[in-house]
Amino acid sequence: MASKSANAIQILDIHTRVSPSSGASIRDQIVSGLSQPVGGKTLPTLLLYDERGLRLYDEITTDAAEYYLFPAEEEILKNKADEIVRVMHSGIANGELVDEVVVELGAGALRKTSLILGALAHLVPNPAPTPPISYHALDLEKRELERTLMELNSSHVGVELKGKVATAGLCGTYDDGLKFIVEGGLQDRNALERIDTAFGSQYPVERVGRDASPSSAASSRGRTDGTEATPPSTPGAQQPLHILFLGSSLGNFARGEDAAFLKSLPLRPGSGDTLLLGMDHGNDARRIEAAYNDSKGVTRKFIMNGLVSAGRALGDESLFDQDKWEYVGKYNEESRRHEAYYRSACDQTVVDPETKAHFPFVKDELIRVEVSHKYSERDAWTVFTEANLRPVHRWTDRSSQYSLWLLERPKFSFPLLKWPSSSDAKTVARSPFSLPTVDEWRDMWAAWDFITRQMIPPSMLFQKPIDLRHICLFYCGHIPAFLSIHLSKLLQEPDTEPVEYKYIFERGIDPIVDDPTQCHPHSEVPQKDEDWPSLPSILQFQSRVRERVINLYRDIDSGKVTLTRKIARVMQMTLEHEAFHAETLLYMLLQRAGTGTIPPSGFIPPPWEVLAESWDKQPLPAAETVTLGPEEISLGHDDDESQDDSTEGVLEHSFGWDNEHPKRTVKVEKFKIEWRPVTNGQFYEFYTGPGKDKVQFPKSWVELDGEVFVRTLYGPVPIKIAWHWPIKTSYDNLSVYANVKGGRIPTEPELRLFLDKFECGYEGGANVGFRNWHPVPATTGGPADGGKGHNGGVWEWTSTVLDKYEGFVPSKLYPGYSTDFFDTHHQVVIGGSYTTIPRLAERRTVRNYYQHNYPYAWVGARVAYDV
Repeated sequence: MASKSANAIQILDIHTRVSPSSGASIRDQIVSGLSQPVGGKTLPTLLLYDERGLRLYDEITTDAAEYYLFPAEEEILKNKADEIVRVMHSGIANGELVDEVVVELGAGALRKTSLILGALAHLVPNPAPTPPISYHALDLEKRELERTLMELNSSHVGVELKGKVATAGLCGTYDDGLKFIVEGGLQDRNALERIDTAFGSQYPVERVGRDASPSSAASSRGRTDGTEATPPSTPGAQQPLHILFLGSSLGNFARGEDAAFLKSLPLRPGSGDTLLLGMDHGNDARRIEAAYNDSKGVTRKFIMNGLVSAGRALGDESLFDQDKWEYVGKYNEESRRHEAYYRSACDQTVVDPETKAHFPFVKDELIRVEVSHKYSERDAWTVFTEANLRPVHRWTDRSSQYSLWLLERPKFSFPLLKWPSSSDAKTVARSPFSLPTVDEWRDMWAAWDFITRQMIPPSMLFQKPIDLRHICLFYCGHIPAFLSIHLSKLLQEPDTEPVEYKYIFERGIDPIVDDPTQCHPHSEVPQKDEDWPSLPSILQFQSRVRERVINLYRDIDSGKVTLTRKIARVMQMTLEHEAFHAETLLYMLLQRAGTGTIPPSGFIPPPWEVLAESWDKQPLPAAETVTLGPEEISLGHDDDESQDDSTEGVLEHSFGWDNEHPKRTVKVEKFKIEWRPVTNGQFYEFYTGPGKDKVQFPKSWVELDGEVFVRTLYGPVPIKIAWHWPIKTSYDNLSVYANVKGGRIPTEPELRLFLDKFECGYEGGANVGFRNWHPVPATTGGPADGGKGHNGGVWEWTSTVLDKYEGFVPSKLYPGYSTDFFDTHHQVVIGGSYTTIPRLAERRTVRNYYQHNYPYAWVGARVAYDV
């Protein structure tokens, strides 16, 4: 029920009733946990967070000097709260604050929150009778909510908030709060004035506090069967929603459940809704253990109070004799989590006062009550990707032990690849590079439609942003035409589509850049705008072809069509063809960004100045180069197209393009290679210094009023913003740069060896798969993540010329894919750019190629040196 104190502190009780089928009571959880065999006993973490426990936790944050998590987060907010809320609101149209909602999960004492609320108040120019921002603190204890909100409102921050930010409390669990939001509870600004009989309960409820156990976290969300949560919508909701989840509370969930919980948050894709999330890195085991076992013993009192709560829940607060129990905390480095236990000091038996059930404990037996997972770089990116969240920016404390991440739910994203596992003999070890799934097609179509329908204005459809390419409209038709042709051949179906779709859109254009009059085979296209098929007709054609793809998968699932390697290859080839051309179209659009191309809407725009400040502070590698070799390395994989009639092992097989087959071994001699690709800043200093008149002005740059800017899909940015990004320019340009430095561009085997050893991959945070719509500085990784890093989001040139090699066999399905370009003009490039889908960027055998002097592609390079 809603309640109001004399000082108008508004609290709405949103506890939902617990039925026998919807989840276990706290008593049931205690009984279940204590009934486990020796070594497996647990108590639910929520026992720690009764009213006294909340006060003790508050004492930990103020009096336990070793507990670094709170001061680290507070340090970030003291220094960066205004910046954080500015970035948080950069996705809101016109920057206008109207009916904005901020909800904090597990609000606690509000000391850190007050810094955010003060910063929010700074965004509102003038007080209003109805504040444009409403803050809702969600927590379990009503009296604690009343106390903390009253203290907040009576503080100097409370004075700043009047007429700008309204504050209120929501009394309930995480699930109660999220359910309340999804069902529209926050849409009615008068909701807190009502007594709503749909809410209110005396039943025990779950609280996941600073750190909660996996079992309690699962039960709080009513998912005890391991099923994945479905992200809810917010029907009818229009207000921007900002969720705060601070204090490293996410670490209390089990691995996998953390991502499921974040995925369940009601953040609307592409809406400007955000999540501000606290994460502990877990870099120092000794410091972590000290943090959870402070010298003053406050943490011990906090944990031991859980035994009093357990006894109270069973009917007798003194049931667990504290003289017979000890607190044990330890850091599990393998699992990257701190674990809190009760250790039995002797052989003893606890008897349930109500049921008379006996719970025996042997001396030194451990009963787990709390875990706190820590997050490496790879852990964090894995969670974000699995939760369908995109980082907008990250702030860290001075010791780089703790981070606040600002995240959004993007309009589309690509999940992590699922790698084969031998842990379950009954499960097919499916290759991530086998037959694309229907979900992979839908993800690809979402990206393609976003690019073609939301970034190309009608006025650009008949334009050529790059003269040596077709008009933009061509690519809209080329993709379904290529797919339709290969589906018809595969299924031996007559092609019933209008003839122009087959011929006008059949092949792209690739003239020799040295001599554009010399060109590889391509479609003959109309010369007049009015002779092209209309965009609506092309989209209808596209829709029909996509339905044919879905029908094929239905027929495979039903057994009507037998899955062969050929079917899987055709689907692999056509999906990856679409992905390659999405990138082609985007680097074409880049040339008109700021004057024609529409920036990617529905993604929070980059806060350039904020990002640049953090990039400037990014540490450089201790040494400029690393020495590798001599060593043998394998290139390619075995993918014999002559075996495509086979129905055996289709899903286990990795498919690729013809220039990836067969697997072969080469020896790499000793060499040195730079950790980072050449940056814009390095190339600019070269271009204006020793390289003057030796290299071409990069097409990724543009000169405006005598100043150099770097092109982005959001328009040009000053080169100082992009100073640390990898330069994107031709092989010829970068080869000159390398030669002047006394080096050269690495060969394909050399670069492959380097990437195999040091590239972190998509799971580790590589800038591929549309994680950003622009490059970022390369990272070189430290001991905490095994020295892994990424190159900032570009393909990389090699000095290897695309040509035949021993064992090469041209594709039967697409004979000209590689052979048309065995012309000595094309260099092999490997890796992937920020818009390369993971399926391509993560397959180490992928070999892309561009002409050595092609200036538009998103390709950079490292410098290698002979030893």
